[in-house]
Parts: sequence; C-alpha cells; structure tokens
Amino acid sequence: MAIPPKSVGAVIPTEDGLASRFWIKFRRESVLSLYSPFVICLASGSLEIDTFRHCIAQDVHFLKAFAQAYELAEDCADDDDAKLAISKLRKGVLEALKLHNSFVQEWGLDFVKECPINSATLKYTEFVLATASGKVEGLKAPGKLDTPFEKTKIAAYTLGAMTPCMRLYAFLGKELEALLDPNEHDHPYKKWIGNYSSEGFQATTLQTEDLLDKLSVSLTGEELNIIEKLYHQAMKLEIEFFYAQTLTQPTVIPLTKEHDPARDCLMIFSDFDLTCTVVDSSAILAEIAIVTAPKSDQNQPEGQITRMSSSELRNTWGELSQQYTEEYEQCIESMLPSKKEEFNYETLHTALEKLSDFEKRANSRVIESGVLKGLNFEDIKRAGERLILQDGCTSFLQKIVKDENLNANVHLLSYCWCGDLIRAAFSSGGLDVVNIHANELSFQESVSTGEIIMEVQSPIDKIEAFDKIIQGCSDDKRNLTVYVGDSVGDLLCLLKADIGIVIGSSSSLRTVGNHYGVSFVPLFPGLVKKQKEYGADGSCCIWKGQSGILYTASGWDDIHALFLGH
Repeated sequence: MAIPPKSVGAVIPTEDGLASRFWIKFRRESVLSLYSPFVICLASGSLEIDTFRHCIAQDVHFLKAFAQAYELAEDCADDDDAKLAISKLRKGVLEALKLHNSFVQEWGLDFVKECPINSATLKYTEFVLATASGKVEGLKAPGKLDTPFEKTKIAAYTLGAMTPCMRLYAFLGKELEALLDPNEHDHPYKKWIGNYSSEGFQATTLQTEDLLDKLSVSLTGEELNIIEKLYHQAMKLEIEFFYAQTLTQPTVIPLTKEHDPARDCLMIFSDFDLTCTVVDSSAILAEIAIVTAPKSDQNQPEGQITRMSSSELRNTWGELSQQYTEEYEQCIESMLPSKKEEFNYETLHTALEKLSDFEKRANSRVIESGVLKGLNFEDIKRAGERLILQDGCTSFLQKIVKDENLNANVHLLSYCWCGDLIRAAFSSGGLDVVNIHANELSFQESVSTGEIIMEVQSPIDKIEAFDKIIQGCSDDKRNLTVYVGDSVGDLLCLLKADIGIVIGSSSSLRTVGNHYGVSFVPLFPGLVKKQKEYGADGSCCIWKGQSGILYTASGWDDIHALFLGH
C-alpha cells in the first residue's frame, strides 16, 4: 500500500526465519490476492482509472495507520537497535505520505477527500492499531505491563500484523513487473508497479521481516503462535481489501461470477493420480498387497485365493515398475516427430494411439503377474480414506459441488486400477457426488481376484469418455469445460476442453506437447493477456478448446482463485 521510501539497505532473512516461514505457510492467501480481478485488471493496464483512484485513496488511510502503529511499536521496543529500525520504517511511511501528493497533482484533484475509508480498509487499519495498542488476546494493556520484556512483545506482535502487507506488495510488484513489456511506454500503472518492485521497497520489506525475526527470538511457543495468527489474519484482511475494490468493467475471473445455472453448464474434469493426489494410486495398491501378503513360510488357508508371499510381491512389483518406466520412455521417444510441428489436434491424437497400445500391454502384464490378487476391500477403503490429496484440492471441490447456484458437474477420469480407492478418498471429504470414471478391481467375497475390469486405460479411452460426457449435456445450455491434468495421458482432454490446466512438472508431457506445437502458458500471465483482449462489453468468447494453448498452475489454490475468487 505504501509508496516505497528510499532504500534503507537490504537485509536478507534466513530461510528458517519466522517471517519467511509464515510467508510460505500462507501462500494460499498471496495467490488469492494475486488473482483478484483488481490486480488482474491493473496488471493488464485496462483497470478503469476511477477504480484505481479509489484504491490509491484508501492507501492514505493505511499509511496513516502504519505510521501510528510504528510509533507505538517504537515506544514498546526496549532495544536501541530495534527502536532505530522501527524509527526508520516510520520515517519511510511519513515520506511516502508526502510522495502521495504527486498522485494528487498528477490527476489534478484531491480524490482522497472524495473517497471515504471503505469497510475493508477500516478493518485492516483497526486491526493494526489495536495490535499496536496491545489489544491482543491474552496480553495486558500497555499501561499495565510490568516489564520492558512484556512491552517488547507488543512491538513483535505489531510487526507480525504489518509485515504481511509489506511482503505481499513486494511480491505483487515483482510479479507484475515481470509482465511489463519493455517496449510498452503507455501502461497507465507502470509507476505504481515500479514503486513496489523497486529496490527501495524490496529492501524495506526485507528489513521489516528481519526486524520481526529479531523481536521474536526470545518469545515462547505460545507467543509465536499469537504472531502466526496475527500474520494470517493480516493476509486474510489483504484479500478482503483487494476484493472490496469496486469494478464496473467486465473481468475474465472469477469464472463463476456471472454463472446462471438455468443458462450455463459448468463441467469440471480432472485426472486423479498426481493431479489430485500426492502419491500414485498404483503405489498405494502395491503397498497394500505387500503389507497384507503372507510371509514365505506361512501356510495359506484352503479355499482362499492363493497369493504370492510379501517378498515375492515386492520383487515382482519392482520388476513391473522398472519395465514400465523403461518402455514408457522408449514409447514417448518413438512418438516424437523428427522436427517440431505446428499444433494439429488430429495429428497428436494419432500419435497418442501408440501410447494407448503401450498402456494396455502394461496393464495386461499386471493382471498376468497376479500381484493384485487377494487384496481385501476394507483395506483398500481404509487406504483411500487416508490418502493424502494435494493442498487445496478437497476444499476447492467441496465449494464447487456444495454451491447449489453453480449446479456444476465434476468428473474424474483416471487410469487408477481401483475406482473404489478413489471413491473412498473423496467420500471422506464429503465428495460422494463426484462422478468417477476409472477401472475396477474384480472382487470375490470382498477379496480381489487379480483381474481388472478395464474402462479407462489410455489417452484414447480418456478422450472417448470425455466426449461421451459432453455429448450427454443439454444442447440448450452454454457449456464451459475445464480439464485439470498432469500427464501425457491427459493431453487430448486438456486440449479438447475450453480451458486446459496443467498441474505438476511432467517432463514427458512438456516434451510431447512442445513437439506437437502445444503452448504452455503460466495461468496468471495468461489471464492478464485475456483481460487485455476482453471486449469492453464483455460479450466476446474468450475461451475456446483445441486452441493449442494449455495453462500451467502451481497448485489447486490457483484453480480455486480462477473459478471462485477468494
């Protein structure tokens, strides 16, 4: 919020510093702020000037509150170095208030007086000032503190409430600066972006974080937990601030902002293994088989399915895995054209038929090996319920399926050998309504026979299932299809969907895509570009399948922001 003061010298915090740990822990909040319609429009240069003026006017209220909070924190610090550091930060804010006049002069009016403080700004300034005044749960009022050490806690708590603001704006400044075209001289908000990406502001942010680290060194675990809560609360208030900015122009996100269930149909498709999960499901099933298998010297009861011993299973799984990896790499290599081609969906479809044949052969080897014999259904169910999903995946899907106004359809298309494992993983999160399209283990009295009922084995199977689901949709609604995936097996579906989003860093996916003319665009820059192209009336169709463009996301938080905002 603050216009950066002159550089006070960069102090780089250690990787295990408190401020650094909190920033990493609350990454989700920084993502939601970055993907706010206000920041997207500002980055694109299309933000309406009145909206920007109103935001700048709110900055004055922030700056005044920050200056007052620093003054209170300085009074509480008992260390001369800390007092001096806080004093410098306060002087920087006062200097920023003076520099703020340049904006007033630039537009020829005092819009600050015309824009009263909004509720989101008020919540943050009251929070900062209350913290600096010692109004923190479990802490005595400043006037009743017995020792200088107790007063120092307030200085630490105050920095805990203010540091997130500094780091977030330093982060936004750098993210937006990276998108500026050096040949573009008429970006209306280049000065604003330059303020927060400048060496001066970055250095001040680092100094603020270093000061928070130093003030927190002697605090107890309970007191550090208080700082963490204050830090998190500040990040959430920042999100509220960005989403409180009133925009009258059409925006590309969130995708659901104008969704009408009577007119629109939102179709969300996703892969499962390593898209939703942290570990591949085949490894889970292998572990169940090995752990529950009899030892080599154990006699197996008559009438039950004969199983390999645990040592035999481990060796067989190892051989199957090694063979799969080696042949998969060979298959990918054989698919690549001698030179890179322009994007053509049908050409890629034909090439992936070779991978489909490979996947089917690999599955046949698994069945013939007998490694999936004797798995107990309840063991699989328990493993599914305990399965660790990617951060943000469950919460995003929960919000999607529970929002009756969206009336969205969610489908999982997976190579997983056991659909029951997927169902157990999602039922534990209250996601029974998710449609699962996967293979199934054959059971005899709740014990697997080793056979797999094949439904989705290959890229071709996935795209056929995808097309069949789309064809079953009503023709009188506008469909928006989104596919989230991580591997070559998802490539056809990713490209066929209106929006294809890649999670993870699969090198084979990139290699195949690049050779067949697919462009991989980071999601945030892609949205900024879309916002630039968005017609003033908002009527143009901005999402189109088979364009050859896929968007890359660092995690499910990015997808949450794309669909739902904050």
